[in-house]
Amino acid sequence: MPTNFTVVPVEDSAAASPDPEDGVERVQDDEVAVDSGPETCAEGDESPLEDSPFMSNSDHESSCYDGKNMALFEEEMDSNPMVSSLLNKLANYTNLTQGVVEHEEAENDRVAVKSPQMGTFIGVYLPCMQNILGVILFLRLTWIVGTAGIVGSFLIVFMCCACTMLTAISMSAIATNGVVPAGGSYYMISRSLGPEFGGAVGLCFYLGTTFAGSMYILGTIEILLMYIVKSAALFGMNDLTDPEEKTKAMLNNMRVYGTCCLAFMALLVFVGVKYVNKLALVFLSCVVLSIMAMYTGVIKTAISTPNDTVCLLGNRSLQNGNFEVCRKTEMRGNETQPTQLWELFCKGSLHNSTCDEYFDLNNVTEIKAIPGLLSGVITENLWGSYGPSGMLVEKKEQPSISVSDKTEERYESPARTYVVNDIATCFTLLVGIYFPSVTGIMAGSNRSGDLRDAQRSIPIGTILAIATTSIIYISCVLLFGASIEGVVLRDKFGESVKSSLVLGTLAWPSKWVIIIGSFFSCCGAGLQSLTGAPRLLQAIARDKLMPFLQVFGHAKANGEPTWALLLTAAICEIGILIASLDSVAPILSMFFLMCYLFVNLACAVQTLLRTPNWRPRFKFYHWTLSFLGMSLCLSLMFISSWYYALTTILIAGCIYKYIEYSGAEKEWGDGIHGLSLNAARYALIKLEEAPPHTKNWRPQVLVLLKLDSDLVVKHPRLLSFTTQLKAGKGLTIVSSVLEGAYMNRGADAKLSEQNVKAAMSAEKSKGFCHVVVSSNLRDGFSHLIQTAGLGGMKHNTVLIAWPANWKQKENPITWENFTETVRETTAAHQALLVAKNIDLFPSNHERLGEGTIDVWWIVHDGGLLMLLPFLLRQHKVWRKCKMRIFTVAQMDDNSIQMKKDLQMFLYHLRLDAEVEVVEMHESDISAFTYEKTLVMEQRSQMIKQMQLSKTEREREAQLIHDRHTRSHPAAHKDKVSPSPDGVHMTWTKEKLVSERSRNREASMAVRDLFNMKPEWESLNQSNVRRMHTAVKLNEAVVKKSKDAQLVLLNMPGPPKHTGGYENYMEFLEVLMEGLDRVLLVRGGGREVITIYS
Repeated sequence: MPTNFTVVPVEDSAAASPDPEDGVERVQDDEVAVDSGPETCAEGDESPLEDSPFMSNSDHESSCYDGKNMALFEEEMDSNPMVSSLLNKLANYTNLTQGVVEHEEAENDRVAVKSPQMGTFIGVYLPCMQNILGVILFLRLTWIVGTAGIVGSFLIVFMCCACTMLTAISMSAIATNGVVPAGGSYYMISRSLGPEFGGAVGLCFYLGTTFAGSMYILGTIEILLMYIVKSAALFGMNDLTDPEEKTKAMLNNMRVYGTCCLAFMALLVFVGVKYVNKLALVFLSCVVLSIMAMYTGVIKTAISTPNDTVCLLGNRSLQNGNFEVCRKTEMRGNETQPTQLWELFCKGSLHNSTCDEYFDLNNVTEIKAIPGLLSGVITENLWGSYGPSGMLVEKKEQPSISVSDKTEERYESPARTYVVNDIATCFTLLVGIYFPSVTGIMAGSNRSGDLRDAQRSIPIGTILAIATTSIIYISCVLLFGASIEGVVLRDKFGESVKSSLVLGTLAWPSKWVIIIGSFFSCCGAGLQSLTGAPRLLQAIARDKLMPFLQVFGHAKANGEPTWALLLTAAICEIGILIASLDSVAPILSMFFLMCYLFVNLACAVQTLLRTPNWRPRFKFYHWTLSFLGMSLCLSLMFISSWYYALTTILIAGCIYKYIEYSGAEKEWGDGIHGLSLNAARYALIKLEEAPPHTKNWRPQVLVLLKLDSDLVVKHPRLLSFTTQLKAGKGLTIVSSVLEGAYMNRGADAKLSEQNVKAAMSAEKSKGFCHVVVSSNLRDGFSHLIQTAGLGGMKHNTVLIAWPANWKQKENPITWENFTETVRETTAAHQALLVAKNIDLFPSNHERLGEGTIDVWWIVHDGGLLMLLPFLLRQHKVWRKCKMRIFTVAQMDDNSIQMKKDLQMFLYHLRLDAEVEVVEMHESDISAFTYEKTLVMEQRSQMIKQMQLSKTEREREAQLIHDRHTRSHPAAHKDKVSPSPDGVHMTWTKEKLVSERSRNREASMAVRDLFNMKPEWESLNQSNVRRMHTAVKLNEAVVKKSKDAQLVLLNMPGPPKHTGGYENYMEFLEVLMEGLDRVLLVRGGGREVITIYS
């Protein structure tokens, strides 16, 4: 659980003063209390200071520097403190663990703990011992040894202890890699593997801890009702004869008493954890005394064995709670009388009775329950004895006369007198039941905030505790198997020894030492689970990874997580209602194994990535050990219960995807981020080794955006179209250029990037954003086209919007930039997409119904024209649109054969489209074409000859517009009005004569077309032919595709020289005239679609 840091300078007497009453320093807030002195520091630049892990921004503000020895660095003192100041802050900070220290003072008054004083033994070793040794050791280990045998039990204990030891090694490496605040495994995993893994595993660990509380409470009630106060059962178990009814009554008692016990413990935790902490030593003492009594009893059996006996009928173990004498008959005076045992199996008098057949054929034998270490019983207990529910507990070495060979008939005799299995047993089940006995290794790391030297204490204390408990468990397996009779070991509830705790019969000096000790041990473990689980949930909630958990991050005035405690109690009640310790144990085993798996994964990932920050003080680790521990955890999960394992993985996966979907923006420097960087680096290197094959080609789009005066995206539909084109796949780089110097417009660049990212998020366009500042727009776009992307992940397609108002712009820079972009993409062998009327394109929320996507295939440029409609139709916006392909046939072409060939080509490309061949016969160039060309050249000539100011260009454009669009004379003003800027135009004589001649032409009516032929003859014939092609092709496109949802056209190549920019723009304008949505496509010079598989 995260801890609150309170930095307290030693020499500061103003902010922190000793309290004469309690002698504890009090700090008014959580921030660093530093005397800023009488002088104030000079302000640095406007960039915000990044919070240091050691010093807050308030520290920087107070770190004034007046000396002269370091004057060279005085300008950096605002952001970079002196080393002496930094070391002073590091040497004088402490931390408060959340939930361990009781905050009984007011919320604003925090107790500044001067220095944690807990060492390795008290702070780590003993808490780990207390958490590891518990209910399974006292209630189930003897049964596991008897059922699995010494060999099988040794294997179970070894696997589980090896799993926790390997996990402890990985945890020690993580815990010693820097300061670990309280929070245990959740903090380590989340900060090592990222918020998604951290949240998923943190919740799994929380659920495991909560169900552990259920298990400990059930163990407490089992000890109470079966071994301490047997008469307290609300549902009488002793009066029932049917085993199934008896089991149901037992479960109902567990539910009632378990719920009451849970309510009492939750109330105790709610009142305050200080009471739980004060009782911790008492609970630990109970565990130690119980273990000492157990070992003492084992040693004593080598000298003298206990008097407890087991009664066998044939080789079957009997419940001796209903009879005192283990004989069929006994002498009372001079007469032979039947015993209580005889009455259980027979009806009638002694000489005229009907008895159970097995009872008649077999003798009754009484044997020692604890033969002792030197008895040789170890050989009988080497191997396991698994069986179904209801199977009789038998001593195989004892002679017996079987009644029937049929298994189902063996159990028809009075089952109430025999000891039977209450559940079906197998090796995998025992693994799941035993594993909770080795959990608790995180107790030391959870107290890291209270340790004097956490980086030294956690590894030593945890590993020593696991080694000690492993020795205890392994020795218990050997000693139990060597000193206790096998039928007693397999008797889970001690019914063959007067319903006593099996381990209690072995204890010395009295069985009550074990019974009382195990009772209080289970109580203490349950209280610790109910104390730790809510704080773990509170830590997860305060990280704001999952919005629905934020309510559980709140706490009452003294820091107690009330809402988290209520949820913990509710989940714990689910385990109580299950009511069976054997059913709850595998559940929490899954959650703990999942947690341990990711601790090992975190260590392995960090080690293999070799991140610079991975410098653990604990050196005895290796990535192979972490992978071995991870594999062992996963294996134990599926060995215990494959369906529980899959369920746990599914729960963790759902939490992971939820955190990922909710967009938890946490940057913790986690290993998954480093793993992504390494994987990306490897993939980029592999991609750069060879260009992608045609089959793998897909448009990697560089989107060149234009921003308005408020630095907001001017055409957001360009991003929508990118999303529709990409369908969420491939690379998208969204870029823009700001004109100016970076030192002056750096803040504008960051703001622009934020606005672009916001627009991308709104349009659901996934990709990268980059805004650059350049001295002019042309150079900026040129640099983006050349350098955008990295390695093999570079763009191959450029998407821009058509400059709709290029004729009305102030200067020719707009179309010059556009044409230069076209030329540079062509030179870089990149495809180019130009969208006209981009604001009319559909948004991502629209669904186009009936309509077509028309492709006008004039020249072959790699097949991009064919591929784009297919990609668009993958998106739900264009899915219902049909694809039509038009191609142009000349006089010498066979249009019928062209259509057949094109249909066959589309068939091989696996594309569904209608095909139409448009015949364009050679015709005379129309007068309209000449007129358009004349206007174009005249306008170009004027712009070249005259260096016009803003007002002059507007006037010239208006004169040309009037001359060719109006049929009546335009009024001519002799006076030249001043410009809007207040600057009067200065006319030379030559300009005045030229202007008057143009005005006379503008005032005339439209000339007869034949009178224009002398001017036509002077036109550039190349421009005339180009204009003729644009006009004729536009007529055909408008005729066929005017109602199409989208028209794709081959984009003509740019001029090879820089003098024809405006003519090129005019050709394109004429080509697209009369169409709403047009996408000009120019290929990159390589094939992007193939007919081969």
